[in-house]
Amino acid sequence: MIRTKFYFFVLLIFIILINTIHADVVDINAKAYILMDVSTGRVLYGKNDNIKLPMASTTKIMTVILAIESGRLDEIVTISRNASIQEGSSIYLKEGEKIKLEDLLYAVMLRSGNDASVAVAEHLCGSVEKFAELMNKKAKEIGAYNTNFTNPHGLPDENHYTTAYDLGLITCYALKNNKFSEIVKTKKKTIPGPAEEDWDRVMTNKNKMLWQFDGGDGVKTGYTKKAGRCLVASATRNNWQLVSVVLNCADMWNVSSQLLEYGFNNYKKIHAIDKNVPYKHIKVQKGKKEITGVYPEDDLYIPVKINGEEEELSFKDNITMYAKAPIYENQKAGQLEVYIDNTLVGKIDLIYRENIEPTSIIYYIKKILKTL
Repeated sequence: MIRTKFYFFVLLIFIILINTIHADVVDINAKAYILMDVSTGRVLYGKNDNIKLPMASTTKIMTVILAIESGRLDEIVTISRNASIQEGSSIYLKEGEKIKLEDLLYAVMLRSGNDASVAVAEHLCGSVEKFAELMNKKAKEIGAYNTNFTNPHGLPDENHYTTAYDLGLITCYALKNNKFSEIVKTKKKTIPGPAEEDWDRVMTNKNKMLWQFDGGDGVKTGYTKKAGRCLVASATRNNWQLVSVVLNCADMWNVSSQLLEYGFNNYKKIHAIDKNVPYKHIKVQKGKKEITGVYPEDDLYIPVKINGEEEELSFKDNITMYAKAPIYENQKAGQLEVYIDNTLVGKIDLIYRENIEPTSIIYYIKKILKTL
């Protein structure tokens, strides 16, 4: 009798665990939220993710990635009066103070310094307004079409907004930059104080996910009265990174943890495309070789639901049946898209892996003339 009860108890616990692992996320009290795979941008879960909302200091994700991509991290920034008097979060920069741009980026992300954000914008573009134009241009390039920036810090402005999806897309883009990833996962950083004063700025990251969530590695907190509590969080487990975005969410830490756990427990990352396996062989017109292989430019890993979604993968390409010589190694041949249930979940460029010269005499005549 005791043994029977024991087995029943074990079975009950097992059923509860299975249901917990594969249950949908529930009771999310947020205006909008989304969960995405960083590598492909695939949306794994979300609600109201295309509603335009203020995003407070999560704005600074764009500020920092633009600064990194400028290639000017070693430049010395002179702090203007305008930067030094910014309201809200601050690292207490002083007018006339000189500080390296890279150090300012740590101040922006770890301590959410509005003064540091303005200093970065002014140094790179001459003014906040010009920098905002650059931010908007970059947003469109990334595909964040429902986003508009008016400043580099996220303080309230009617024309300053994003969506959970757009912000996730921007973050996925930024996290592929090694320097950005290094900054956002830094727990503690010391940067110089004013040169004339004998102290340094010791900054501890405000992002609790770095300590509280298994695999947590970023990204940015945000809060204003208008935007509410906002959090962009990322985590990596088994070389697989997810990002969650919650906008206007009072319980942002627990909700973000719940979203990320849901992703890791209900999806798995599969090796969908192998760069070493030819996707297709095509005929070569007027070439010294009649057939050539078309290869994926790189490996492609895609998240799929654990319940067998892998079998639903379908592939679509835009390459033709023939290629005309000359063909060059690493030349783009087309693009391969991966779908699940008619939804695009990943794409990769297709390339040639060899050089094939043409048989045309005119080609060789032109080649000889170029050397003369």
